[in-house]
Amino acid sequence: MANSRTFTATTAAAPIPAARGRLRAVDPDEPHPAAPIADFLPPGARWLPAPQHTLPTLPGQPPMVGYLVLVPAGQAPVAVREPDEPRTPGAGPVRVDPVRRSAEVDGRPLDLTYLEFELLAHLVAHPHRVHTRDQLVTTVWGYGHVGDGRTVDVHVARLRRKLGAEHRGTIQTVRRVGYKYAPGAAR
Repeated sequence: MANSRTFTATTAAAPIPAARGRLRAVDPDEPHPAAPIADFLPPGARWLPAPQHTLPTLPGQPPMVGYLVLVPAGQAPVAVREPDEPRTPGAGPVRVDPVRRSAEVDGRPLDLTYLEFELLAHLVAHPHRVHTRDQLVTTVWGYGHVGDGRTVDVHVARLRRKLGAEHRGTIQTVRRVGYKYAPGAAR
């Protein structure tokens, strides 16, 4: 294929970072990885641009660019190196470790569903940033939601309940807009 690239085993020496396994929007202020994409691919893998119709769209934003990674059948995945310390994005009482897929508040582990964890991890990774319901559906759910915005509201209500009375205020409602994580706003 003219649009694909082939990489040898020497280009895949670096471990593959933990990924969420779906497309997501990259913010303009988000740092770009220092290593080229070839360093993250397993041996024999190819990557090519994803068809535009398969990518989510954000209202009022430029179109996204995505890539498909093709791995030969029967190939074992490259092991992910565990970090020495759990990665805890954000600050405040809520800690999220995306590698171990665990979350805790003041050292108390939280029992979260898949989407609750993804929503909390996204909010904690971007403290003080206001997210619209549509942005959360696109980035957390991974698609443009067909129903109403109440789905996000229900998940946020469940998260607040699981955070407990003392920390439910860390997820704040921005009226007529959406939600934000404010680590210093615990009640």
